Amino acid sequence: MLEAAQRAAAADRLWAAERDREPIAPLTESYPDIDVVDAYEIQLVNIRRRLAGGARVYGHKVGLSSLVMQKMMGVDEPDYGHLLDTMVLSQDTPVDTAAYCYPRIEVEIGYVLGATLPGEGCTEQDVLAATEYIVPSIELIDSRITDWKIGLADTIADNASSAGVLLGEARISPKELDPSGIEAVLYSVGASGESEIARGNTDAVLGNPTTAVAWLARKVASFGVTLEAGHVILPGSCTRAVDARPGDVFRAEFAGLGSVTARFE
Repeated sequence: MLEAAQRAAAADRLWAAERDREPIAPLTESYPDIDVVDAYEIQLVNIRRRLAGGARVYGHKVGLSSLVMQKMMGVDEPDYGHLLDTMVLSQDTPVDTAAYCYPRIEVEIGYVLGATLPGEGCTEQDVLAATEYIVPSIELIDSRITDWKIGLADTIADNASSAGVLLGEARISPKELDPSGIEAVLYSVGASGESEIARGNTDAVLGNPTTAVAWLARKVASFGVTLEAGHVILPGSCTRAVDARPGDVFRAEFAGLGSVTARFE
């Protein structure tokens, strides 16, 4: 457990790393006593800074939602980060890779809430009832830690390595399309056409991405936070993360849900 001054210093270091695009050494090395509670508090310090600067909460994201990633990190549950309106990207505007340290993309569906979710005791049924529609999405992830050499506390403190989100145009009710079991394919788009670079299924997310959203609602409730109507919730990636470089164009296609495209410059 860290002292308050150490948490503040760690938050300052992450803030400067993102602002200046100069990654820092892992917090888990600089602060050997850091734990998960410290990490979430550090994340919140910088989220509050952004809110004070005029940003708004757009939603939340779940990280470490696959059993493989949890085993690699030595944990038995996911983590989470915040999505702010300043992190929303457009399919029509190329993403400037120079604005990030080590940009990567992940393929996932998004849940757009039409009603506020309960916190403690939230179930999958609650999530489906509150979800107005699901959307195809690409999450832009980044690490302000040098070379992605992260431990659990590093990624949590660094807003669960979240950096941006792109949403596709499709809007489909979960009553019309079951969010679990949706096949997803990520393509690289070039002058000669498209080539597949990753493939997955939404059931890679805790067996059912709706389970991840319900977990998130319960988890954030312990911090006095609710998942509100209008929020976008990203439950976790159904493919491996892919590096994004200048000139890259990616298209993620979701069976029955449509596609979303990300361009980088």
